[in-house]
Amino acid sequence: MAGPPPTWNDVRVDHQRVIRDVTARLPRTSTVAEACQTMVDALAQFTPATIAVLLHVNDQLRCVAATGSWQVFATVAPDAGIVGRVHTGGRPAVVPDVTADPDHIPVRPDVVAEVCVPVLDPAGRPLGVLDLQWTAPADLAWWRATAERVAARLGARIVALGGPAESRSEKLLRHAAAMTAASTERELLCAAIRAARDVSTLAAAVLVLCGRGGPRLASPPAAPGELEARIRAELTEAGPAALRRIVERVHRYGAGYTLGEAGHPPTLEHEPLVRAGVRTLVAVPVGPADGGGVLLVADERLRRPDAATVNLMELLAGQAWSCLDRLRTLDRLRKQANSDPLTGLRHTGPFGQRIAHATPGRTALLAIDVDGFKSVNDTYGHQAGDRVLVGLARALEGALRQGDELYRIGGDEFVAVIEVGRPEEAVRVAERLTEAARRIGRTISVGVALPRHGESPELTLRRADQALYAVKRQGRDGVHLSAA
Repeated sequence: MAGPPPTWNDVRVDHQRVIRDVTARLPRTSTVAEACQTMVDALAQFTPATIAVLLHVNDQLRCVAATGSWQVFATVAPDAGIVGRVHTGGRPAVVPDVTADPDHIPVRPDVVAEVCVPVLDPAGRPLGVLDLQWTAPADLAWWRATAERVAARLGARIVALGGPAESRSEKLLRHAAAMTAASTERELLCAAIRAARDVSTLAAAVLVLCGRGGPRLASPPAAPGELEARIRAELTEAGPAALRRIVERVHRYGAGYTLGEAGHPPTLEHEPLVRAGVRTLVAVPVGPADGGGVLLVADERLRRPDAATVNLMELLAGQAWSCLDRLRTLDRLRKQANSDPLTGLRHTGPFGQRIAHATPGRTALLAIDVDGFKSVNDTYGHQAGDRVLVGLARALEGALRQGDELYRIGGDEFVAVIEVGRPEEAVRVAERLTEAARRIGRTISVGVALPRHGESPELTLRRADQALYAVKRQGRDGVHLSAA
């Protein structure tokens, strides 16, 4: 009776044939991912091992190709597991018993042995690893030698194809994460411009945003390229009307690409870009038509961006707008939380933070009270009182100097925080405030105090209040300086 059919491990593998097969297949590949998958497929014909190629991409070991397994780790930290150890050290690892190696990452629960070799470029620099894991005994010494030789061929092919790289979708996701993490509008817009250049592979990107003052160019990253600088200069010279025409065209007709074939005139809206030397253009809308803008991605070379590129730019523009809208909403909420809803002045929270940093002898506190305000409320009602407060707030702001700060800390109580060289200067500013109040038909009482050395901000404010009440006792509508 014939015995059972031979298993993989009963068959003596012709390792020279493995190497010849891989060597013949690799030159026919046209991308790095295809080369890695071809390697895996070729090896899988000769061994039941679970096989994976991981390449170092964007600070991670990324699985580019693999045979089926219980778990495929898409990315691994470059120093994690046996694969990380091999990549970092640049030396192969032969592990006859994976249970004895704490670095083993289980891709199948029944794996018993592992061979991992570095994938090196022709100069000996690590690109990634080739990893094989068995669920039954295998000739590991033979497989190590074979894996090293085919990995060397794979490394050379990867370099010939341009090296390991992220896909454009992966780039977009990475940049989207960076935009989401941006804490300021400028940081976000710079991140969006860098993302547009990187994902599109075009040379320049410019954002045009609309606002109350009309369309404007968003600030560029630290070092705009030559083409980008020319585009910005031409659009700036063309003025807001030209920017508005570009924005309106894109929002009316949707995303588009190229400026047309050589020898054919561009549309009127694109003439400033042509003067800048642009021969290829992708233009996509950003945000809503009534307040958004446009993303312009351009190149001096005559290229033909495909629809996938435009789609990626649309996704990028959508993400950028979502992040921008979130930042602006948070900014509005912060301002609302830190400002008086009636007058728009900063209130007690920011005031406490400001006076906590008062400089003795230089930071003056001007406590301000509206004379006779209670009678306005009692006689004409609270709406009339609110109008008085708003009008007075605007008048006092107009009388202050650049850098002076005005806070509303109570119903009809205000405090100005100003920096002065000597006390007399603070008194002169206070007198300007009383004059400003008189011009709108009101009067105010102002008490002035400068912090003493070692004095708490609260005590300084109390002295300013005492000076204010001294004015009240003397008949109101005046200024009093607290003793130094």
